[in-house]
Amino acid sequence: MLKKILVLIMFIFCGISSAIAGEIKFVQVTDAHFTVNNKYTADVLKSTVEDINNQQNISFVVFTGDNIDYSSEVNLNTFMKIVKKLNVPYYIVLGNHDVFKSNGVSKQRYYEIVRKYKFFSRQNKPNFVFKKGEFVFIGLDGAKETIPGPGGYYRPKTLEWLDKQLTKNKRHKVVIFQHFPILTPFESKTHRVYQPENYYEVLKKHDNVIAIISGHYHTNKEQMENGIYHISTPSLLAVSNPYKIIDIVTTKGFSPMIYTQIRETDSH
Repeated sequence: MLKKILVLIMFIFCGISSAIAGEIKFVQVTDAHFTVNNKYTADVLKSTVEDINNQQNISFVVFTGDNIDYSSEVNLNTFMKIVKKLNVPYYIVLGNHDVFKSNGVSKQRYYEIVRKYKFFSRQNKPNFVFKKGEFVFIGLDGAKETIPGPGGYYRPKTLEWLDKQLTKNKRHKVVIFQHFPILTPFESKTHRVYQPENYYEVLKKHDNVIAIISGHYHTNKEQMENGIYHISTPSLLAVSNPYKIIDIVTTKGFSPMIYTQIRETDSH
């Protein structure tokens, strides 16, 4: 009798396991605004890296822009020296504070510096794509390096590239990381994206994007629109120094479930 019960339990467990098509857990850190002139930002970033390293089953970390407070090589180099201590792979998205071609760091130079600390990484451009398990992840650049400002702009070439990637990966569920949200957490005349309708036109052509994960607004808000979960996350320098742990589970026959958790490092 006991043997039959054990067999039944194993059968149920195997059935549940086989029904799960994919599961992945990762971390988003945004708006760290690191500067070598402010010890507090360094303390927060170091504590965050240590805290992430203590978490279980994290696949990777994405920094979604405004990683440094003003565009300079010394800020970026020092930022990278800290984050390279992560025990998992990490990826870098650009924000409006990160690049300034004529009086700071250009996009090209930014990723040359990033590659110094991520020697074996294939990430060498602002737009990038990688696959983990059953999911495809895209980093999308909306920063302006010539005339920086708080507004984002996803250029036609960037959106054309996104369109190609979504077509190429049409059989996979896709998550997009970017600094500037196209579905804003609150109204702002200065921080909004220029011509977001062009971005939406690309999304309408595809049904495989499940989430767009952003920063920029320094606030926590999550909204569902046309089957896409838009996630905005607070600045790392907010009270309690938050970052976000995101868990995505896909079960056969069901839509993906996205679970988010604000993790507070509280480096004060």
